[in-house]
Amino acid sequence: MLVTGPTYHRFLRRSAISFATLTSAFLLLLASWSAPVSAAAAPATAQELVIEGAGYGHGVGMSQEGALGYAEHGFSYEQILAHYYSGTTLGTTPANTKVRVLVGGKVESIALETYVRGVVSAEVSASWPLAALEAQAVASRTYALTAHAGGAKFDVYSDTRSQVYRGVAAQTPQTDAAVAATAGRIVTYQGQAVATYFFASSGGRTENDEDSFVGSQPEPWLRGVVDQYEPRVDHHTWKSTLSFATAASRLRGVVHGSFEGIEVLERGFSPRIVSAYVLGSGGRTAISGPALAERLGLYSAWAYFSTREGQSLKPEPDRSGWSATLTSPAPAASPAAPSSEQGGAPSEASASAASSSGSPSSGESDVRGGAVAPD
Repeated sequence: MLVTGPTYHRFLRRSAISFATLTSAFLLLLASWSAPVSAAAAPATAQELVIEGAGYGHGVGMSQEGALGYAEHGFSYEQILAHYYSGTTLGTTPANTKVRVLVGGKVESIALETYVRGVVSAEVSASWPLAALEAQAVASRTYALTAHAGGAKFDVYSDTRSQVYRGVAAQTPQTDAAVAATAGRIVTYQGQAVATYFFASSGGRTENDEDSFVGSQPEPWLRGVVDQYEPRVDHHTWKSTLSFATAASRLRGVVHGSFEGIEVLERGFSPRIVSAYVLGSGGRTAISGPALAERLGLYSAWAYFSTREGQSLKPEPDRSGWSATLTSPAPAASPAAPSSEQGGAPSEASASAASSSGSPSSGESDVRGGAVAPD
């Protein structure tokens, strides 16, 4: 798989205001103090970009909030993993396996099980049900084995560029138990360990890898699936409003002329944006959905755009064929009770589809981590 850059599930929120923006605002304020105000002049109505979205992260692989929901509905960690990583089975890795971790500028060779003990509670809450912790342990273990973040020098970063590793400080009785219960277990496809990407929240659907990672090939185990049990909390759905001036500033170098809006061209399975145009008075510019989301500081590329001027709200053009809805379609059939058989897949209607390309994103380190793609 060819993926460029980090694919950690959280985007960097662009909360800082640029120096140029602050300078412009200050000069305008000075002008307002000295310039006479005309009683006949009506203040101009500022245009705003209104964004409604769902999910938090790149959307590829396992939704951590979704895994929590499946665990709360009685699914085992084997079933959870089989749902998110299509067509996979569980294999084992030798007990003496080690992983090379870049910690504070120094590469450390750490026993794989010790490494995973230092990851799980740094990625998800130790208070989650055991099955969710076990699924995270297996995903993190497999990811460490398949990542090549540092090429020949090291395997994984200790931060959000790979998955968060906090060593002994992250070890808890609950997460240690999850690691011990799954010792050596890894996700395999056709007998080989495979990249087990994960992210915070799906919004109701995960995404095909090629629609989120620019230049990557479609991988059979990274197909989008319906994520019906994800709790509707945190960033399952979200809303954001940006002034046209802010949107133009964040899209500097992409927008030509004055910013006029966004036109969506294609969406993936989830339906995260695959490609779009940034519209300007000087023409339109093509941009991938993930790149657009990162530039605008959105939680995910699952976003619908409208423009607002005064009381008027107008949907932006969308040629993807998707309706502007933030709820995932209901599964074709109601799920049966989860099976107690080891390794069984969740007995619900899931779906998958292939599309085209997207781009990866980077993110924060506070909770529920992600993964960097192999070179």
